[in-house]
Amino acid sequence: EVQLVESGGGSVQAGGSLRLSCAASGYFIDTKYVGWFRQAPGKEREGVAAIALGRTNYAVYADSVKGRFTLTEDNFKNTFYLEMDNLKLEDSAMYYCASTTTAWERPPLYVSQYKYWGQGTQVTVSS
Repeated sequence: EVQLVESGGGSVQAGGSLRLSCAASGYFIDTKYVGWFRQAPGKEREGVAAIALGRTNYAVYADSVKGRFTLTEDNFKNTFYLEMDNLKLEDSAMYYCASTTTAWERPPLYVSQYKYWGQGTQVTVSS
């Protein structure tokens, strides 16, 4: 079992920045990818970014956040960070961290490709 705990959410004005953290514990050694997802009220959960563990800077991003969000990992702490810059109103959502042990061809951005999920952290962007 893997446990994921997100933190760092909050309220910020448009154009501002936030850094989300995802702390992993449990049997994490077989994990291949970690992803961040978000879900706004009335919308489906969507992939935001995903990273391949142990492969420096091999991360993929949704087009909507490319150039604004950066996903990094701290191998020693099993913690993953989503740096969000130039936030927009449409970035408001609950953000979730997820992990998978499946060796997908590339970092996955689909909900069905992940097994373990955190409880989420809320991000609210205001004008």
